[in-house]
Amino acid sequence: MRTTSTAAVAASSEVPGDDGVRRPGGEVHAWLPGQNQTLCGLQLSRTRLRRFPHVPFDYSGTDVLTEADPEGWLCPRCLAATGSRRGQEKGWVRTNPRP
Repeated sequence: MRTTSTAAVAASSEVPGDDGVRRPGGEVHAWLPGQNQTLCGLQLSRTRLRRFPHVPFDYSGTDVLTEADPEGWLCPRCLAATGSRRGQEKGWVRTNPRP
């Protein structure tokens, strides 16, 4: 299997979606398909995290989870590894360089 650069979701549980497709629930981590570990370094086989290759990891650090969301916790290390900050999808850019 080929490794991609687009992070998908690995979660501790799954819930059925409105359309019948399984969705992540519980503890949510970022995972690159083709690897056996999350971006924060947890082994998928040892921690029994379920893989969701059809769900992109498009969370940001400013997302607020409520009781209605099936996701209970977003891994802060995975958020940092994906660089998920609103308004900075292209990465860090120096706006006023030093002379």
